[in-house]
Amino acid sequence: METIFNKIKMIFTDKALRSRVLFVLGALVLFRLLSTIPIPGIDSFKLQNFISNNQFLGVLNMFSGGGLSKLSILMLGVGPYITSSIIMQLLTIMSPRLKAMYQEDGETGRKKFTQFSRMITVPLAIIQGLALLFLLRKEGILGDLSMFNMLTSLSVIVAGSMLIMWIGELISEFGIGNGMSLIIFAGIVASIPREISQFLFTFNVANLPLYLLFLAVGFLIIAGVVVMTEAERPIPVTYAKQVRGDHIAGGTQTYLPLRVNQAGVIPIIFALSILLFPQLIGNALSGMSNHILLSISKGLLWFVSNTWVYSLFYFIFVFLFTYFYTAVTFDPDQLATNLQKNGAFIPGIRPGTATRDYIERVLTRITTIGAVFLGIIAVLPLIMKAITGITAFAIGGTALLIVVSVVLDLIKKIEAQLSMREY
Repeated sequence: METIFNKIKMIFTDKALRSRVLFVLGALVLFRLLSTIPIPGIDSFKLQNFISNNQFLGVLNMFSGGGLSKLSILMLGVGPYITSSIIMQLLTIMSPRLKAMYQEDGETGRKKFTQFSRMITVPLAIIQGLALLFLLRKEGILGDLSMFNMLTSLSVIVAGSMLIMWIGELISEFGIGNGMSLIIFAGIVASIPREISQFLFTFNVANLPLYLLFLAVGFLIIAGVVVMTEAERPIPVTYAKQVRGDHIAGGTQTYLPLRVNQAGVIPIIFALSILLFPQLIGNALSGMSNHILLSISKGLLWFVSNTWVYSLFYFIFVFLFTYFYTAVTFDPDQLATNLQKNGAFIPGIRPGTATRDYIERVLTRITTIGAVFLGIIAVLPLIMKAITGITAFAIGGTALLIVVSVVLDLIKKIEAQLSMREY
């Protein structure tokens, strides 16, 4: 306990670290203030009822940090930027030039990569904004907007999406932690008082076993996420002895820690971003008079409403995105090359190609464990919702997973900063 208090004291006594923490807090306060500014012409009562009964909009509201529940200028949240990041990551598989830019060209290449992601965010925000405005107008939540008012509202929410993207990038650059994850985290945490008040208002003693079950599952999810996030597969590494004059260097033994869950919470966010589109497109097409478009709309809406089919695809997407993100961010070939250049080798494994193949085999095995775990944790709340009929399970489980992962990542980065200060 004393160590924890000492670390907290160091955070606020170190000027540089204190500035970073205060910058994050200030940016999140600004984000919460902006999320309360609504676009005009809203029926608040209809909006609250519609969002509470719609799982899709509940998830989208989580991504927007609660901005959608007020139809604020930040109603799209970080959704368009996350989707553009997914598109850019997918393009690295098809384009060796983009892959080299992301992995090998250093900071300059990553800045160009991020710039492309920003450019793709704009058309995605326009498409998502239009689809959402048409959906809300159809449900009577927005009045019958004229073309001018529609374009004005669209311009405002697209600008809001770009603004929140900029705030997130500023947090990543001048603060601590991943800005986009922290914005989603702040939105989830801000909704906790409202969720608690609603729970107390609707509390029913007859449902006490279900509440206890939900609490137990919540603790299991937290424990599982902590264990899987901290779990590592150590690979022993030995540095060859080198004679330099009268001195012998090297000969030391260490290990290479491979995390079981290299991708963190990113696959969950990626999968949710992709699965938001079927209902968004289905609702947008539901008002069309064309029979083909209506059939497509019914099929997409059936897919979203069928919990078991939706859960199956959700699990598959999380599983695949875990492998995909690990493959993009972790390159065994480059690692094997770096080990060989530094005179290091894995005992019993030849340097070069054999080392790369060995690391790939180990990485594939542990990533399978991490991917299955993430997939199960992601769909478990949906299955519980199908069994119990309580919609809050479907959103609450995902929110809990994101919150725990973001907190763990933030703690690690703060400890890394404190370690640098100590040295």
